[in-house]
Amino acid sequence: MSPEDILSRYGPREAMEYDVVVVGGGPAGLSTAIRLKQLAAEKDREVTVCVLEKGSEPGAHILSGAVMDPKSITELLPNWRELGAPLHQPVTADELLLLSETGARRTPDWLMPRNFDNHGCYVISLGAVTKWLGEQAEALGVEIFSGFTAAELLYHDDGSVKGVATGNLGLGKDGEPGEQFQIGMELHAKYTVFAEGARGHLGKQLITRFKLDQGKDAQTFAIGIKELWEIPAEQARPGLVVHTAGWPLNDDAFGGGFLYHLEGNQVTLGYVIGLDYQNPWLSPFEEMQRWKTHPSIKAHIEGGKRLGYGARALNNGTPQALPRTVFPGGALVGCDAGFLNAARIKGSHAAIKSGMLCAEAAFEAVTAGRQNDELTGFEAGFKASWLHEELWTYRNFKNWFKLNPLLGKLMTGVEHWLLPRVGVAQPPWTLHNRVKDHSKLRPAAEMPPISYPKPDGVISFDRLSSVFISNTNHEENQPAHLTLKDASVPVGINLARFAGPESRYCPAGVYEFVNKDGADQLVINAQNCLHCKTCDIKDPTQNIVWVTPEGGGGPNYAGM
Repeated sequence: MSPEDILSRYGPREAMEYDVVVVGGGPAGLSTAIRLKQLAAEKDREVTVCVLEKGSEPGAHILSGAVMDPKSITELLPNWRELGAPLHQPVTADELLLLSETGARRTPDWLMPRNFDNHGCYVISLGAVTKWLGEQAEALGVEIFSGFTAAELLYHDDGSVKGVATGNLGLGKDGEPGEQFQIGMELHAKYTVFAEGARGHLGKQLITRFKLDQGKDAQTFAIGIKELWEIPAEQARPGLVVHTAGWPLNDDAFGGGFLYHLEGNQVTLGYVIGLDYQNPWLSPFEEMQRWKTHPSIKAHIEGGKRLGYGARALNNGTPQALPRTVFPGGALVGCDAGFLNAARIKGSHAAIKSGMLCAEAAFEAVTAGRQNDELTGFEAGFKASWLHEELWTYRNFKNWFKLNPLLGKLMTGVEHWLLPRVGVAQPPWTLHNRVKDHSKLRPAAEMPPISYPKPDGVISFDRLSSVFISNTNHEENQPAHLTLKDASVPVGINLARFAGPESRYCPAGVYEFVNKDGADQLVINAQNCLHCKTCDIKDPTQNIVWVTPEGGGGPNYAGM
């Protein structure tokens, strides 16, 4: 049954009215909601705000390294320490390692580029911080609806955004309503703020509909794969931050590793690979697993126990590729727009600040009696902010590496070590990139196959055991949320020309090519999906479209 038929038979949907609806209960969305309520209290005005979060609770789907710059959270909640924010472990030391297959060369402290200086920052679980932000938002009167997906955009007759509709519940695999069927509800708002994270399902549609990326560089992405370990007490070095470049990647791919020591004998570590890589035989998951076997990484976790696993796509964050963030009736914040600072390997402080700036513009508009227009004050506030200056300072970082990894290392040193020492704060040049990630993949016959070692079950692991500890679950009897525009493309083009890259770039084993009765076919194991969005980005034919599953499905990260 089509969505239109369902609405015709079971509608109309119940509607709720708010001043501001926020889609996504991550740092950007919750900071938008918190700042709105703060301003309302300061000005003695009533502003109604709700947040839709597709995870089981705020933080359940959040995945990041993470080293957090506290600048934004201090602006948002200056008394965060007294309020019990889970920022407990200050950074105590930075290491930048260049890895060969068996060795490592440490960058001397005096040569460390400014973007790798984490003095004053904290090693955190961003999931825990997000859960805490949710508690602060609710204490201020924000309504948070966890386990509800924003599945559909709603528009006024004039084309402005009216709000969103939540997903229907109780549809069977065939798309037909079952006995437990419940139609979704509509949330209408004067302004709707989208904070879905990188490659947001609705954000992508809005960028296309309103041509928000017109005249901008192509947005590019990376995949980050992360694990959480508990290690022997004698190996713990709380506050140590390690970043690596070099092995195991070749020069046709860009990426690097991170390893952070938390409090409580825990280590969070992971690997980030740009999704513009060329070789379809490359597997980001396997690259991360063999990276852990390097002596300089293995030494930190040997004798320990793996507690958690997850993966998420992230923006590469060049301001040249930042779309317009406002449109009639709403705005994009956080990674839904692309505010991450890839050079500093940080996004949470940018997400929080973008949410605050958007909230200030929305509050001004709502209290002035406006609605459904463009929040131009958000864009003006961003351009006047320290966040714009910071992102502009690091605008070339990713693009140098896209040109050439060796050139990227050299120019990072020039722009972020040499220039500051001669009194030049900003690079006097700007690089541009017009090429989208999926178009960089080359035919399998043109690239060397990659042989990955088998997992040992001690340091390295397989996909399915990894997905198991991510606590991922979806209601089985529902339509697959990983959809194909053309069912013939995976075998006819992707397998034939690119050797089926979806079976390798997915970090959860969702896509599997099998031969049945002498014919190849693609099996989609949607139950395993981590909601990382890599398939939506990297599919060379752009045939895969990620849509929202039932609310509450997906990973349930703990401590990540």
